[in-house]
Amino acid sequence: MNAAIVTEEELTRLLDAARAGGKRVAFANGCFDVLHVGHIRYLQGAASVADVLVVGVNGDESVRALKGEGRPVMPAAERAELISAIRGVTYVTIFSEKSPSRLLQTLKPDFHCKGTDYTPDSVPEGEVVRAYGGKVVIVGDPKDHSTTEMLRRMKTKG
Repeated sequence: MNAAIVTEEELTRLLDAARAGGKRVAFANGCFDVLHVGHIRYLQGAASVADVLVVGVNGDESVRALKGEGRPVMPAAERAELISAIRGVTYVTIFSEKSPSRLLQTLKPDFHCKGTDYTPDSVPEGEVVRAYGGKVVIVGDPKDHSTTEMLRRMKTKG
């Protein structure tokens, strides 16, 4: 069964209900422009941290600002749909900013999960998470996979 793709407002209500039932919430985020095994391992690692996993998918404009012209390859709605099909993901929401800081401040997940290219102290949103009492957790496999590198290889082989 696929995760629900919801608005921020819907998500706030759903998380309030989950917390009222004693559930703990983890949050992971990314562009997820071309899905690869590193994304799967990251999200499944994040899912193992709490009862509910929320995944924030960067909107199209923020992906363009972060990754450059020609990106994203797929529109946000399609990227969100792919993420919603991954085992362990509970809810998916699309956010428009380059950073998930505002969304983290609004949702206040118990855990903010980042990939192994970070340390708990180097996560840009770490201060926001720690300020409301959340914890930064590093999950996933070593950072051997890169969408940018994958697209570069496809272009040179194509």
